Amino acid sequence: MMKKLVIGEKAFIIKKFSKDDVLEYLKLSGDSNPIHFDDEYALNTPFKSCIVPGIMVGSLFGGLLGSELPGNGTIHLGQTMNFKNPVYINEEINVMIEIVKIRTDKPIVTFKTICIKENGDIGIEGEAVVKYLE
Repeated sequence: MMKKLVIGEKAFIIKKFSKDDVLEYLKLSGDSNPIHFDDEYALNTPFKSCIVPGIMVGSLFGGLLGSELPGNGTIHLGQTMNFKNPVYINEEINVMIEIVKIRTDKPIVTFKTICIKENGDIGIEGEAVVKYLE
C-alpha cells in the first residue's frame, strides 16, 4: 500500500561534515583533490579553506529520500544538482527536500532539493525524481 504523500510535504536534516568525515569519503570515492583535505593548498585557492566534496553533500538528499520521505522502498530515478556555493568543513548546513509533483498514474514523485549554508546562501539546489515501491 502506497503511503499518502502531499505536495508541499518536506523533510530536512541539519548536518556538519568534519575533516574525518571528508577523509573517509575521499578514501571510499578515490577522490584525491587536495582542496578537500590540504589546508595549505586550500589557502591558495579562491575558497581559502578546505571544502566538502559537492557530491558528498548531495548524498544527503538520497539519505532523506530513502529514510524519511517517502522512506523505505524509495528508488532514486534521477537527480540534478547545481552547485551554487562551497560547503566548508565544519559548516552547518540545512538540507531539505520538498514534494513538488506527484504523478497520479504511477508512484513517481518529484522533489525540490536544496542545501542552505549557515550564512543563508544556497550551497546546492536541484531536483530529485523517485519511485516509491511500498
